[in-house]
Amino acid sequence: MRAALVVVVALAVALPGCSSDTAPQAPRAGSSAPVIAPGRPGEQARTLSPQEAATAVPSPTANAADVKYVQDMIVHHRQAVDMALLAPNRAASVKLKNLADRIQDVQGPEIQYMSSWLREQEQTVPGHHARHDGMPGMATPEQLEALTAAKGAEFDRMFLQLMISHHLGAIEMSKQVLIGGSHIRIEELATDVSVEQAAEIRRMQQIQAAP
Repeated sequence: MRAALVVVVALAVALPGCSSDTAPQAPRAGSSAPVIAPGRPGEQARTLSPQEAATAVPSPTANAADVKYVQDMIVHHRQAVDMALLAPNRAASVKLKNLADRIQDVQGPEIQYMSSWLREQEQTVPGHHARHDGMPGMATPEQLEALTAAKGAEFDRMFLQLMISHHLGAIEMSKQVLIGGSHIRIEELATDVSVEQAAEIRRMQQIQAAP
C-alpha cells in the first residue's frame, strides 16, 4: 500500500565547499542514489529504481481517482453520520451510543475537510441527496427505514450489522484510491479512514460478542 511507503533516500553528495547560504538539493528521479522502501509488517524492504521512486512518492496534483474518492466518501460519511444520529434515542447499549458519538465526531469534520478540498480543486461537492448506486457498504433505503423504526436491542443489532458493513465499504474505497490516486493529502486521508474505521469495526464486533 502506497500509504505505508516511507522512502528513505541515502545520498552521497560531494560538495566543493560548504556554504551556509547553499540550499540542499532535493533528490531527482535521475539520481542513482539507492532508495529503500520498507515493506509492510513481516515483509522485507526493497530497493527501488530512481524511476520507481519518482512514482512512489505522492504528488500534490490530484487525478480523477482522487476526486471520485472524495466525492463518494462525502456521501458515504453522510450516511454513517445519519445512522449515528439515531442512536441516542433508540440504542440500548451505552457502548454503542458512545461509538455513535465518536462516528459523528470523526466523520463530521472529515466531511468538512473533503468538501473544502474539492472546492480548492474547483470540483463539485455532492449534494445531500446524491446517488450512491454501487458504492460499497451503503445501506439501502429499506434498511435505513427499518433501522429508524427499531428500538432497544433490535436497534443495536441492526445498527452494528449495517455499520460494520458500511465501514468495510469505506476501507475498500480507501484501498482503491491508495492504488489509483496521486494526491498526497488524499493518500493521507484514505490511510486515516482505513485505520480509524478498522479500529471501530473491532469495537463493534466486541459489542456484538458481549452477552
